[in-house]
Amino acid sequence: MSRFMLSLGSSLLIAAILCCLTTAAQDILQFRGTAGQGHFAAKGVPITWSDSENIAWKAELPGLGWSSPTCVENEIWLTTALDGGRSLRAMCLDKKTGKTIHDVEVLHLDDPGPIHRKNSHASPTPIIDGRLVLVHFGGHGLGCVSRDGKVLWTSRELKYHHQHGPGGSPVLFEDLLIVNCDGTDVQYVAALEKTTGKIVWKTPRKHISEARLAGEKNAPMGFSTPLVIEVEGKPQLISTGADHVAAYDPRTGEEIWWSEYDGYSLVPRPVFGHGMVYICSGYESPVVYAIRVGGRGNVTKTHVAWTRERGAPLNPSPLLVGEEFYLVDDGGVATCLDAKTGREHWQRRLGGNFSASPILAGGRIYFLNETGVTTVIKPGKTFQRLAVNRVTGRTLASLVASDGAIFLRTDEALYRLEERR
Repeated sequence: MSRFMLSLGSSLLIAAILCCLTTAAQDILQFRGTAGQGHFAAKGVPITWSDSENIAWKAELPGLGWSSPTCVENEIWLTTALDGGRSLRAMCLDKKTGKTIHDVEVLHLDDPGPIHRKNSHASPTPIIDGRLVLVHFGGHGLGCVSRDGKVLWTSRELKYHHQHGPGGSPVLFEDLLIVNCDGTDVQYVAALEKTTGKIVWKTPRKHISEARLAGEKNAPMGFSTPLVIEVEGKPQLISTGADHVAAYDPRTGEEIWWSEYDGYSLVPRPVFGHGMVYICSGYESPVVYAIRVGGRGNVTKTHVAWTRERGAPLNPSPLLVGEEFYLVDDGGVATCLDAKTGREHWQRRLGGNFSASPILAGGRIYFLNETGVTTVIKPGKTFQRLAVNRVTGRTLASLVASDGAIFLRTDEALYRLEERR
């Protein structure tokens, strides 16, 4: 494990434990790594690659999906949608060869409806838990597939209209699969039994502005992924929605605290460290908020440590590395801030548009834009670019790193990138 990961202290280790996912160091069990914050323990990952350099394999993928890969042992799991989104599928590839092991239809839809041009009907990332693979397709439904390729259960009880297609990924806490359900019609957070799909709790969003609910502002939809943290020895589920972020008891759905802002259609996943959660407020004018945990009720005026508008992203999640806080906005401007104060260390334009979230792997930070270009930098208070790499294809899914390799998904294929000696 790199010194950058160690410097985060115990908070990330606690978050990983709370996910209740038994894992080897190279297993990637949920969106943004096993702790959910963009850190990957893989060593020896490549710095440079191209369409002809450092490619172990390239596997063509059917349909269209923007879920990031998850990995366990020699398996890679992801989702895709065929037939215009009517066939929603879970796929398993051999990690060493890229060959397909399973291709399973989880749900079949008569009319999946429209999606945003930057979305798919299979964008949420699967969760792996032991022998189970848990998949979420937003308002289309959820399902559980065994690692030997059998559909164990499906559920379509969590109804909401996401308008632009499914977005946020689920999170696992103990035996509960928890999802944000923020539609144009209804907004709530829900937990299901992982083994049966039965709803355990369902908590409505309580703090959406009256103007937004009355239709005077854009619809209160959201596409974010929640994060489980520990505060004073107790778990909290941090969940962003239209006009507020809230902390819930993940066992019961009871709200603990909330903080308000003006925003909707949220995408970035929160991160946690230094006693603060860092969240992004969504469209139209994003703001980054650093909020001290430990409060009760409305903490808007008491617990916001700092805010930042310049360089705040609409889609990519932030990345916390030690005492540095990294952002890349949708227009390709990367920023490094002091995580405790919000003071700017540097800001640089990387080039291109961005939707994927940056990751830390092998002691380096990787930023992937929407046209297959990855910029690699050295973490630190001064900007140090190490490499710029390109593959062919459209790239909206976030990178993952495992077993000395980077896994990169395009609109047509999945690459295993590693040093070829």
